[in-house]
Amino acid sequence: MNLFDRYITRNFLQAYLYCIIGFISIWFIFDISDSISTFLDQHVGFGRVLEYYATQIPQILVILLPVSLLLALLFVLGRMSRANEIVSMLTAGIGLIRVLTPLFLLAILTTAVCFALNYTMAPHAEMARKLFFADKSATGAEGQIFRNRRDSRTWFIQRLRPNSNVFDNVEVLQQDSSDHITMAFLAAHAEFQPGENSWTLSQAKVVQYDAAGNITSEQIEPSLVVRHWSETPYRLRSANMRAEFMSLPELRDYLSFNSDFPQTLLAPFRTHYHYRIALPWTCLVVALIAAPLGVGFSRRGVLASVATAILLIFALNFSTHLFLALGEGDRIPAWIAGWAPTIVFGMIGLYLLQLRSSNRDPSDFRGLLPRRIFAQ
Repeated sequence: MNLFDRYITRNFLQAYLYCIIGFISIWFIFDISDSISTFLDQHVGFGRVLEYYATQIPQILVILLPVSLLLALLFVLGRMSRANEIVSMLTAGIGLIRVLTPLFLLAILTTAVCFALNYTMAPHAEMARKLFFADKSATGAEGQIFRNRRDSRTWFIQRLRPNSNVFDNVEVLQQDSSDHITMAFLAAHAEFQPGENSWTLSQAKVVQYDAAGNITSEQIEPSLVVRHWSETPYRLRSANMRAEFMSLPELRDYLSFNSDFPQTLLAPFRTHYHYRIALPWTCLVVALIAAPLGVGFSRRGVLASVATAILLIFALNFSTHLFLALGEGDRIPAWIAGWAPTIVFGMIGLYLLQLRSSNRDPSDFRGLLPRRIFAQ
């Protein structure tokens, strides 16, 4: 890295870090104001408070990094433009793309950081918040129905113990290809044995039915081991999972284990799977939009460029949530819902960069229309 790159990088990082620290400080002040009464009422220790905020920081960074990147780029490039530093660089024979290269590399680095945070930690932040403020007397989820369409089996579970492979008051109905019940298993407790990949039913009752639905036999077993069921505790709990709270590996496993679910039920999970991968690239898209618009050679040009950049990023955010809602409702394919805003606005950013590289003002929309309209 030469002196020129170090100068641009130092100026940008200074503004970038100030923006990140400033936004996090503002969020922290508002959040601690809302939560401090709960901390005091529940007698939460200082260590637990630090642990709570450690779980929230990844989600906040995923949200704030693109905004901080936008403001830092507009501020630094605008200041360099007003001081005629960029003009001097261009006069010295340095191309605009070369001037902006260190900033694009930092945007790619920010994209990698966002991807790492969004892989597991950020999706779990909201669930960690709910669990932190949840009623500590709660002993688990109540009421669960799981339908295994591949093996024609339905589970009715009264209570799911947290962080455990044990379920209380379980009824399992085995059906044939015509959805007629052939067997029923009722147990006070059902425990999964990971090493053996089997289920142990305690105080179990096994009921057999004929084709007409009549009971043909009943058998009581103090302990019954079933080895041929494909369900796991994760699959049974998955019916209560929400896509927005799941990490990328969890979404992948959910789609793999529950591929027999109806497409409308899988649509939110497929959409969020693509969204999780596409979201970090928003940082690079922001850089492609803000960098050419941040470079201006007049005061009016700088102000117009800043306004255009903010409007485009607002449109990007709006379209992201719109396509996400359409994908969750199975109205458009999941990959389009996740990737379309990133791809479209990335192409817009590349076009703006091409305009600025050819010494045209990307914020001057008159250049995008036929000249005769303005000549009249």
